[in-house]
Amino acid sequence: MRRNFRLNRKIILYSLLLVSAVFGLCSCLTTARKDNYPYIWLTNNTKYILLSPDNIEKPLDGFQRISASFDGQFYQMNTWVKADETGIDMTLLNEMGANMGELSFRGSDISFSSAVFPSSMRPEYIVADFQFCFYSIDALTEALKKSGLLITETGDKRQIFQGNSIIIEITKDNNSVIINNHLRGYSYTLEGDF
Repeated sequence: MRRNFRLNRKIILYSLLLVSAVFGLCSCLTTARKDNYPYIWLTNNTKYILLSPDNIEKPLDGFQRISASFDGQFYQMNTWVKADETGIDMTLLNEMGANMGELSFRGSDISFSSAVFPSSMRPEYIVADFQFCFYSIDALTEALKKSGLLITETGDKRQIFQGNSIIIEITKDNNSVIINNHLRGYSYTLEGDF
């Protein structure tokens, strides 16, 4: 009887160790997956994890003209955007129609290739701005709330706040979207059929 007790005790101990190892491995895998999900630093200490593509308000498939201003410089380019619940695809074009770069976003996968733009350019920031403009206000509200930020929508205007400070302001109508990032000091206008 004493022998059975020792044997049962060993079985129970090994079972507990095995269960602990499995739970530990699963928790490490879960953490790694979250850490690898695309994100941006919306403020210096606030991480925004990109939303899945199925949060788009309505599908887009068409030509857009981009006029951007950053650090005293002015840029213009064209882009073809196809965005729906499966993802975002952008082809950046110069004035002559030559390909300047391509971006693809599929939820947890994002890629950007360009012979013109620096390799340090993070496509996550382009996708985040796109989401702030064209994704569901309810989904954005929930995601930004987790980051300690607030988004409001009044008529054709969206504003993202950190406390009482507006960090991003977006104004939309049927033919244009104007994005002002007050915190980072850039703005751009998208022209197209929205």
